[in-house]
Amino acid sequence: MLGNVLTAIVTPFREDESIDFDAFQRLARHLVDHGSDGLVVAGTTGESPTLSDDERLDLFRAALEAVGDDATVVAGTGTYSTRHSIHLTEEAHELGVDGFLVVTPYYNKPPQRGIVAHFEAISHASDRPILVYNIPSRVVINIEPETISRLAEIPSVRAVKQANDDLAQARHIVATELDLYAGDDNLLLPFLEVGGRGGVCVHTHVVGRQVAEQVRAFRAGDVERAREIDRELDPAYELLKVQTNPVAIKAALNLLGHGVGGHRLPLPPPTDDEVAAVRSCLERLHLLVTA
Repeated sequence: MLGNVLTAIVTPFREDESIDFDAFQRLARHLVDHGSDGLVVAGTTGESPTLSDDERLDLFRAALEAVGDDATVVAGTGTYSTRHSIHLTEEAHELGVDGFLVVTPYYNKPPQRGIVAHFEAISHASDRPILVYNIPSRVVINIEPETISRLAEIPSVRAVKQANDDLAQARHIVATELDLYAGDDNLLLPFLEVGGRGGVCVHTHVVGRQVAEQVRAFRAGDVERAREIDRELDPAYELLKVQTNPVAIKAALNLLGHGVGGHRLPLPPPTDDEVAAVRSCLERLHLLVTA
């Protein structure tokens, strides 16, 4: 539907904190040429809380222009406001995106029935696939299995990006016939083993080809090769823990010459120690020569 390997792409900024759309399109093309079946634009990794609506829509346009028919573009249109999410979804639909990433409403902590009502309302804005983003570590509440079952009854809800390592809940998502995507990169292999589709990943900014090979190997029945690649990717998982996402992955991209710039506050620049830790991970991945 949306692909097996999706990269939650960063948003490059210039020194004045304006979006560098040229760098964004170069990176989008690079990711698609290096293993990504699709891009998730203006998600957490894209620093969506700091983007205006116009900036989000411009990023969706830029992504569609950069990748054409070679990859899917999933627009991050979820916010804690249902009305705002509907507006963004309607606008993104008109631009021609392939689907929508809609996060569990955060901050105001709705009950489970409110989560269902939120997604039902958004589903009326487009008939294209909705990828439900369940990330309890950031939004405080979990989408419970019973709620997943109710969401699966909404025709345009087609998949779940699950950033929750409970394998019983992952199996339940598969049982509802929704596509299961790993929402944390280290969950990709465990989720494939319970019937998952793939992952919405961050480490694929730098190890996209390896991850694409891992998924291909698993689907071809070569589970041992998939596990071997998983072990080889340990430094990539470590890299993402250096600092809050996307601080570490942007540091990695800058070290590799992609020029994605810094962040908008409240995300600060990486410290020298954090950059050194990221560099060490890249060296162990054989992406940088050891200093």
